Amino acid sequence: MKEKLAKNINIYRKEKGLTQEGLAQILGITYQAVSKWETAQTMPDISILPALSQVLGVSVDKLLGYVSSDKPITIYEQEYKTPEYYWGLEPSRTCYQVLELMPPTRHLKLLDIGCGEGKDAVFFARNGYDVTAFDVSDAGIEKTKRLADKIGVPIHVFKADILDHRLDSSFDIIYSSGVLHYIKPDYRDEIFSNYKQFTNPNGIHVFNVFVNKPFIAPPPENEPNAYKWISGELLTHYHDWLIQDSSEVIFDCNSSGIPHQHAMTKMIARKKPS
Repeated sequence: MKEKLAKNINIYRKEKGLTQEGLAQILGITYQAVSKWETAQTMPDISILPALSQVLGVSVDKLLGYVSSDKPITIYEQEYKTPEYYWGLEPSRTCYQVLELMPPTRHLKLLDIGCGEGKDAVFFARNGYDVTAFDVSDAGIEKTKRLADKIGVPIHVFKADILDHRLDSSFDIIYSSGVLHYIKPDYRDEIFSNYKQFTNPNGIHVFNVFVNKPFIAPPPENEPNAYKWISGELLTHYHDWLIQDSSEVIFDCNSSGIPHQHAMTKMIARKKPS
């Protein structure tokens, strides 16, 4: 918990535009105390947590690393509670590109960020990858576990919010489809730097992200926690990697029972050998 709290204080302080000195002044403590919190040398006294959470604009639960349950974080929580699979069971076409680019002829660790109901994570596991996956939805995690058990493949799956979770172990492949629009713009540099840092040399990132187009109407789903991306924005975080694919498609969608369109950018980037 200490390490998680340290990271969260640092993240939420920066989001508020506060320096360590500024936060310390508001709380009536020394900036050295804040510094020690953020390096996990010490933890805030329990009596100061309410004031700290109020200044940083998050609940105490979220500050401590627990996802707050006072409001839904994803609109799909209820959808995932049904027996049917909302997104179906067919893996994304991009999964097959991963197989082509880095086939599991050796032990390869793969992370699926925002695994939803698990269709892609299970596909990777059944093809021989060592798969870790996380999602913010309790129902999605349970369906991922059930699907993995049904197919008979091991997957390490856990609950986490993409805004809060930071990697502390390395992967060969980091994959995410249709999830990155939940990352606030102010978080993007730090989050992608973390993902890049914890990727093994010659490893790849395979990401799909929805992008806004002026000629495409907003989707019918009410996404209160979604943030805009523009074409080419994802590439700006990977100027020092080898870009192997950067394509954009517009496709028809019928989710929510209402026909509409999406624009999506796909990026595959490879970390240079050390």
